[in-house]
Amino acid sequence: MEVVCGSGVCVSSLPRSSTITRSTVPQFRVSYQYLTPFPSQSHLFSYHPPPYAKTLRARTTTKPAIFLPHLVASLQQVDQTYIMVKPDGVQRGLVGEIISRFEKKGFKLTGLKLFQCSKELAEEHYKDLNQKSFFPKLIDYITSGPVVCMAWEGVGVVASARKLIGATDPLQAEPGTIRGDLAVQTGRNVVHGSDSPENGKREIALWFKEGELCDWTPVQAPWLRE
Repeated sequence: MEVVCGSGVCVSSLPRSSTITRSTVPQFRVSYQYLTPFPSQSHLFSYHPPPYAKTLRARTTTKPAIFLPHLVASLQQVDQTYIMVKPDGVQRGLVGEIISRFEKKGFKLTGLKLFQCSKELAEEHYKDLNQKSFFPKLIDYITSGPVVCMAWEGVGVVASARKLIGATDPLQAEPGTIRGDLAVQTGRNVVHGSDSPENGKREIALWFKEGELCDWTPVQAPWLRE
């Protein structure tokens, strides 16, 4: 038997007088790695599809993506918060300044009204503070003039609104926050914001009647979230 190897190919042959038997068949088995000059051509001798076939199949079977911002937002936790410009903020003409900060942040305004608060409503709103010594003065303050009631909606709006508003004591509030920039005393701290998503829903239901909120989609929604 003669074996000839060259150019990466190994071929074995038998003498002319020899006959092929079951015992000699394995001598003709040649592995494909010896027949391919380049590893990239190994798929020619394999049952596995080449890499480009998988890519081509993926391109032809992938459905086109459709961007629906209202559905994307619904997959995330969209909260609601109640923001109220207190009588001192209204009297000082700060309503527009406060609204613009929430708009620039990207939150959606769903309810807005100028409202004269009754004593009963103020007591219900601040009922968790009714045992505090300053409670009567707080009620007199909130009912002393009109307030601006707002409902805002967005992903993480409650926590973000609290950061935008700043600490209860304006002297402790960070510069850049509403209270840090626009107020100097706790008793005249300009604005109220819900402290939890649950209180946000409760306060919106307390200050707004049915039909006073608007359900709409801002045109800039695709530019605010991926």
